[in-house]
Amino acid sequence: MPPYQTGGGMIRSVTFEKTTYADLPDKFEPGTPNIADAIALKVALDFLDEIGIRQAAEHESRLTQLAMKRLSEIEGVNLHGTTADKAGIVSFTMTCAHPHDIGQILDSEGVAIRAGHHCCQPLMKRLGVPATARASFALYNTEEEVEALVRGVLRVKEVFA
Repeated sequence: MPPYQTGGGMIRSVTFEKTTYADLPDKFEPGTPNIADAIALKVALDFLDEIGIRQAAEHESRLTQLAMKRLSEIEGVNLHGTTADKAGIVSFTMTCAHPHDIGQILDSEGVAIRAGHHCCQPLMKRLGVPATARASFALYNTEEEVEALVRGVLRVKEVFA
């Protein structure tokens, strides 16, 4: 299959008579290599080294545990995956609303989550749900954002009451 775009890095040799393309995947990756992301990765790694990976993980864990605690206090919210030693992800469903509706309302409240089967349909089948809402927490998130999530979930309850 011939490339549909051309540019530097995707050829082995060029003459007036013939062009020989580079081996895959370079054949389909014309132009300047993605050096910006390599530079950004270095800056991100330096940032993590400065803060400390353990401190970053502890921050993420605190936010995750806070979100699980606060959401579990709301009647009609069902948490999925509640082990204490987990990544910064809180998956949940609500008895009053489909996860896509939860996501739409949270979006209107300025809270970004994922909603759907998350490429994990066998798990959804085992859980007996069509999908889940999923909030993710990382180093850059705050307790105020956890509270914004909680306020948004309460808003979902109001809308579907």
